[in-house]
Amino acid sequence: MDAPPAPVDGVQAAQRVLDQCAQLGFAHSGVAPAAPVERHRELIEWLEAGRHGEMAYLEEHLAQRIDPRKKLVDAKSIICVADRYASAASASASPVARMGRIARYARGDDYHRVIKDRLHVLCDALAGEFPGHRFVACVDTAPVLEREHAQRAGIGYVGKNTMLIEPGVGSYLLLGEILTTLPLEVNAQRHGDHCGTCTRCIDACPTDAIAPWSVDATRCISYHTIELRGSIDEQFHEAIGDWIFGCDICQEVCPHNGPTPRTEIAAIRGVYAARNSGFDLLEILNWREEDRIAAFSRSAMKRAKLWMMKRNALIAAGNWLAGQSDAALHNRIADLADDPGEHEVVRATAREVLRRVEPIARKDL
Repeated sequence: MDAPPAPVDGVQAAQRVLDQCAQLGFAHSGVAPAAPVERHRELIEWLEAGRHGEMAYLEEHLAQRIDPRKKLVDAKSIICVADRYASAASASASPVARMGRIARYARGDDYHRVIKDRLHVLCDALAGEFPGHRFVACVDTAPVLEREHAQRAGIGYVGKNTMLIEPGVGSYLLLGEILTTLPLEVNAQRHGDHCGTCTRCIDACPTDAIAPWSVDATRCISYHTIELRGSIDEQFHEAIGDWIFGCDICQEVCPHNGPTPRTEIAAIRGVYAARNSGFDLLEILNWREEDRIAAFSRSAMKRAKLWMMKRNALIAAGNWLAGQSDAALHNRIADLADDPGEHEVVRATAREVLRRVEPIARKDL
């Protein structure tokens, strides 16, 4: 039978943990109690209303999402960390002609691996330092409501767009956690609401997906371009604009993400530096599977299937053709509409796009 863990000074242990988080290069770290989330009723109502769309995984392990002690028995603390992946300066580039844009978090290396690799290093170090205690590393693939725990840990506050916001620095943050049986003294200063009467994110959302502190995923551009495994309703095509993977609009308009002396000096982890901000739409429509694999080899975008990227690129191409003449792009869409070798959703989307742009094309002749 294993000996019980030795007594721990929770204050000293917490400081030791935070020091190691800083050494591992995290922009922020904090400690939260391993306690049930406060907004569990809102989560259940959101799921019951079907606002999660096809993301059935959010219904799975619901008890663990609500109470982290269901995931790690006898958990006492949650070590929360954050990486910064963009800034106001890096987020201000203008869209490029015939380019499909991708969300900024996916422009560099895959954050799941970048964060979790370091969390595993930290888990191993802490297991050696505090024998008898357990440590479980998590990123957003685990059933953990990480934004609420990060808010409790003092890293930021959850804004009206449901993003975790560091007041005065912004929301371009990627999160990770370690659930542990180690009793760490929690003395984090929680941020209050810094949104006030501001509704810029709500007003700017082109699909009306945002209500205060709630997002209807079934209307969200990120959901449609990343999570939805089917056709995107035509009512959203125009609003999607040139986004082909994710969307940053609610973050772009947030005052906390604006350029300030604080945001200019806030460090961004180098591995998240953008290799590109998007892809040429015609290029995507000509991709084969090996092209997608090569383009997404180090990216979080690899979860998007080839047919999904073509679907998204077709919608963005239709929006581009609504204001421009581009014979090569138009012809490629027409080819895809009749190609029996393409996914049925790709063919259907191509036909929908053609119905919208061909009257415009005839008018331009």
